[in-house]
Amino acid sequence: MTTQDYAELRAELATLTTEAFRPDLAEIDRLPTAEIARIMNSEDATVPAAVAEQLPDIAAAIDATAARMSQGGRLIYAGAGTAGRLGVLDASECPPTFNTDPSEVVGLIAGGPSAMVKAIEGAEDSKLLAAEDLDALHLTHLDTVVGISASGRTPYAIGAVEHARRVGALTIGLSCNAGSALAAAAEHGIEVVVGPELLTGSTRLKSGTAQKLVLNMISTITMIRLGKTYGNLMVDVRASNEKLRARSRRIVALATGADDAEIEAALAATDGEVKNAILVILGGVEGGTAARLLDESRGHLRTALHAAP
Repeated sequence: MTTQDYAELRAELATLTTEAFRPDLAEIDRLPTAEIARIMNSEDATVPAAVAEQLPDIAAAIDATAARMSQGGRLIYAGAGTAGRLGVLDASECPPTFNTDPSEVVGLIAGGPSAMVKAIEGAEDSKLLAAEDLDALHLTHLDTVVGISASGRTPYAIGAVEHARRVGALTIGLSCNAGSALAAAAEHGIEVVVGPELLTGSTRLKSGTAQKLVLNMISTITMIRLGKTYGNLMVDVRASNEKLRARSRRIVALATGADDAEIEAALAATDGEVKNAILVILGGVEGGTAARLLDESRGHLRTALHAAP
């Protein structure tokens, strides 16, 4: 970049709320640790209110996402730096929580997997890289792409959304500045304006917290809409370790009120599938019938229970 280019970029950054300087915190390094912690905590406490202002837009984006995923589409996050890491984190937690295939919820970070632990210089500046990453996934019109960028100007996130729209995929732009280019590029723009950061421009703080809250909503509520829960119970949990195997039994107990012997018998009859075991107990059906009813109801336990004889 030339000196003029840097001057123009500095001028652009100066207009962003996420980059604003806080004169009132100019001597924060001279304060006692307890006071800095108090200030930081009070700053973090403002984030949920900022998210609340965007709930109508968040809900609309979730409903559109769930509609496409119910037809076999995927949820794909795309971002750079902290934003990209948060997308990868949310995606990686879906398989153990909702028993999704790793290909169903995907996190893309500019620079690839190594960028999770080490900054890849320049990766966030490439729209083309985002398009290539999405092409590698064989993007379709049933997929949903969520571009994530605190500033709302990151080329990688914007490029992902623009490329996804050309393919016909659903697009969501999540940023922390009003009037962002990312929101403008997406069908569903979500702008959670949390204000200037405690450390000027450090968007891993309030902005990162806001993004995590919204991504949690997108994935969790989408999975609720897809029938991955029964009430507030994670009935599609994947019992991949001893803690989760114990949790599976507790979920069946909470859903049915059955005793330990009945729970063990139901889990044995359904190869350890929690949702199927609940249907065996509450619906009074065999394991094979439970599997068929759930398949016919597209995994929705309440629908399968209504269909049980």
